[in-house]
Amino acid sequence: HVQLVESGGGSAQAGGSLRLSCAASDHTSSSYCMTWFRQAPGKEREWVACIDTDGTAFYADSVKGRFTISRDNAKNTLYLQMNSLKPEDAAMYYCAASQAYCGCNVAAYNYWGQGTQVTVS
Repeated sequence: HVQLVESGGGSAQAGGSLRLSCAASDHTSSSYCMTWFRQAPGKEREWVACIDTDGTAFYADSVKGRFTISRDNAKNTLYLQMNSLKPEDAAMYYCAASQAYCGCNVAAYNYWGQGTQVTVS
C-alpha cells in the first residue's frame, strides 16, 4: 500500500504562486494515477487535477491554465504548481492515488495523504 505525504502549502497573495509536493512511500507509485483534491471549510472535497501513469494530465475548469500537475517517478513525487492564485483557491489540498481509476470521483481513490493547507489573501 502506498503512503502519501503532502508538503508545500502555506500563504500566498492573490496572483502569487505556490508549489505543492506529494511524496509517495515507494517506487510502485509510478503505477498509480495520482490526483490532487481540495476542500474548503464547509464545502465538499473538490477534484483539482490528475495525472495518469503515462503523464497525461487532466484539470478542473476552475484551475485550467493556472495550475500544472506533474510527477517525477524517479523521486516518487507528485507536484502541483499553482500560479495566479485566487482567494477561492484557499483550501486543504490532498493528494490521492489509485491503480484502477484516473478521474474526478473522490470515492474511487484508495490512498490519501493528510493534506496541506493553502491560504490566499
